Parts: sequence; C-alpha cells; structure tokens
Amino acid sequence: MCSEGTFSFYRQNAVDYAARNRTLPIRRLDAFLSDLPAGASVIELGCGGGQDSAYMLSQGFEVTPTDGSAELAAQAEALLGRPVEVMRFDELDAEDAFDGTWAEASLLHVPRTELPGVLERIRRALKPGGILHATFKAGDAEGHDGFGRYYNYLSAELLSDMLGGTGWHQIVISEADGIGYDHAPTRWLAMRAQK
Repeated sequence: MCSEGTFSFYRQNAVDYAARNRTLPIRRLDAFLSDLPAGASVIELGCGGGQDSAYMLSQGFEVTPTDGSAELAAQAEALLGRPVEVMRFDELDAEDAFDGTWAEASLLHVPRTELPGVLERIRRALKPGGILHATFKAGDAEGHDGFGRYYNYLSAELLSDMLGGTGWHQIVISEADGIGYDHAPTRWLAMRAQK
C-alpha cells in the first residue's frame, strides 16, 4: 500500500498538515454531492484533517471519515467531534454500503500495481449507481516528492485504461493546473465514475 516514507510524513507532520491553510475544493465537492440523493451515505478515503468531511456533514450527508494515518485521524476527530476510522485503502471490505466515495488527493499514494485492486474494493463498497470522486497528480512515471511521499503520477489515458471494463461507467476525467502541499505547480486529474 502506501510507502513507509508516505506514512512517516503524515505521522510526523499530522498537526501541521491538518492545520494548513487549505482551500476546500468546494466546486468539486458540491458537484459530487449534487449527484447524490439528499442525506446520502459517503465514505471519505484519506480524510486528512477532516475539512471535507465537516463540509459534507454540514450539508446533511451521512459521512464515514477514514484515514490511513492514526495521527491524522486524531486531528480529524478533534475537528469533527466524532470517531474517524484508521483504515488503509486495501482494508476497505464493505459491500453495497455507500452512495458515494470521496477520495480527494488520497488514492494518488497507491502504487500503480495496487490501484486496480483498490478501485475494485471501492466499487464493491458502493451501492449500485454509487459515485466515486478521486484526484491524482498527473505524470508519466511514479516517484516521490521532496517530502519522501510516494505518488503514482498517472496520465488520464492510464487511469481510463484502469477503469475500463471493470464495472465502472460514466467515467469522466478532467485536467487542471494547481499546486500541491509543497506549493509546486501541479497538473491535477479529477475523476468521476459510477458503479
């Protein structure tokens, strides 16, 4: 799953990472939520400091926040006032349980060889018609950033190939420029798929 360098970064920097001045992806979040029924159940994979889960809860959705880092989960719990499950992506074993999966800048840490299996776990966890939102850093070759975090650095074509013929439909992948935690210019892929 995630590399030790990735886990080590989040373990050692949980307080600063959770408290960073981060702009919520409101436009993407609102678009995702508008595709779900009112009060729908959403699992957030890699909730970080919990800001996205807090927004979804404020909009009346039933949210299950999760993170692979116990330290980040503790930060999210402090913000949300509710338990956050410590769970790696490859530990997701729910079936037909959620209307939506929100994975903003989290699945980008899954090794390329393991990503199809994780995507299948997510598909199984969604109810029929359920929606997956995920964002990735675009690139040609997997590697690490200056903090030692692993990234799968996918192209839109490779991501589309991974999803094709696997039970996902209405797949939409868009690209946009932005920045990452390191403030470096970043090309982002945003993906939406339906079970």
